Amino acid sequence: MTMGESRKNNFDEELVGVPSRADGDVQDAVFGNVDEGGPNYLSVGWLGASVLMMKTEVGLGVLSIPGAFDILGMIPGIIILLAIGGITTWSSYVVGQFKLNHPQVYGIPDVGMLMWGPIGRDILAVAFCLFWIFIAGSAMLGVSIGLNAVSTHGACTAIFVAVAAIIAMAFASIRTLGKVSALAWIGMASILAAIFTVTIATGVQDRPAAAPQTGDFKSNWELVGHPSFYEAMSAISSLIFAFAGVPAYFSIASEMRNPRHYSKSLFLCRGVAIGTYLIIGIVVYYYCGSYVASPALGSAGALMKKVSYGLALPGLMVSMVLYTHLTAKYVFIRIMRNSKHLTSNSIIHWGTWLACVFTTALIAYCIASGIPAFGGLVSLMGAVFGTLMCFQPMGAMWFYDNWNRSDRGSVRWKLMVAWASFVIIIGTFLMVAGTYGSVVSLIDIFAESDGTSAWTCADNSNSV
Repeated sequence: MTMGESRKNNFDEELVGVPSRADGDVQDAVFGNVDEGGPNYLSVGWLGASVLMMKTEVGLGVLSIPGAFDILGMIPGIIILLAIGGITTWSSYVVGQFKLNHPQVYGIPDVGMLMWGPIGRDILAVAFCLFWIFIAGSAMLGVSIGLNAVSTHGACTAIFVAVAAIIAMAFASIRTLGKVSALAWIGMASILAAIFTVTIATGVQDRPAAAPQTGDFKSNWELVGHPSFYEAMSAISSLIFAFAGVPAYFSIASEMRNPRHYSKSLFLCRGVAIGTYLIIGIVVYYYCGSYVASPALGSAGALMKKVSYGLALPGLMVSMVLYTHLTAKYVFIRIMRNSKHLTSNSIIHWGTWLACVFTTALIAYCIASGIPAFGGLVSLMGAVFGTLMCFQPMGAMWFYDNWNRSDRGSVRWKLMVAWASFVIIIGTFLMVAGTYGSVVSLIDIFAESDGTSAWTCADNSNSV
């Protein structure tokens, strides 16, 4: 028996009595017996899955893309965005194949259990939870910026962050992704309307809001930027963050009615995401140059900032709800797995579920209030957790499932070995270098007196 087989058997021992999913059946390798007495976790169709995938990505990340182009330059920005999009699309495809091969896997921590045992599971579980909690905090920060922009700083920013946390807590308590997907449709329509509104506005306006308002103006966009190493790595980390929804795809696939439709959902999601990213990145940076705001919704002047954030607020709220839900759901399933309370309406079920949601939202709220620097926080998340969740595990997953396959030694197999190895290596490099760049960038942000101090009442939409 190989080491991989031994670990797989150990994992399966934790799932004794939990049969695999069969089409049309109510038995599932993750949720067990899904009957009419409790929530129907297996209720997400392929379109619903696609919009959930889109909403984990097209939201916070897209708003930092024009700023990343400003640092890197137009051509390097486009090339790097497409490269990261290609790598993470492959990673996402591997997720779907791995889920079909191992239906008992609910998230990346379960992948760690299969490949590296309990230690691997726990390391990836901590990384997974921290990643989504930090992103939920970023979303709460985005909501507070939006509320400040729309209301012209109508209340203390700390109050707006608290309001965002309460909204996240309330709606994230919806138990199934099938029902959350209804909110995701609203969120996608909202964020796309805001994105394309500000994109059009930057094209028709005389000059961006941050540019000198008198005299002649010409956009100072550059084909190739001249960033320092840490600036470049911070910008690349922001682009990674824009594609960092990959770790959520296991959870989405686990709640699909038919996981075999996963690839169809994935390619629709990635087509929309990459197209949207290119449009807003190219157009907004072309017209704004170095005067682009981060988040980008503030680039077209005070009035359009109000309009754009008014349109975007539902989408930003749905983002923080989804991120909070995903984190709480993983912890809840980890606690309740193989228990009858996982799919029942018992007091234990509800008490545990609500406690998971409340704790997740509370931690995210503390992060949003303690690190209120949008651009720095986005790049830090992309560097530290985005690569760890989107690159290295997927390369390892390919090796786990394909090392001993029938065509081993063929040219195609060797090329895939080289590719999977490259994904692991480049992911490790980007994680280390990107973390360095993002930390230096955050230090610079906190060194400036621009109203971005922690736990502040100041208007955090002033700089955007």
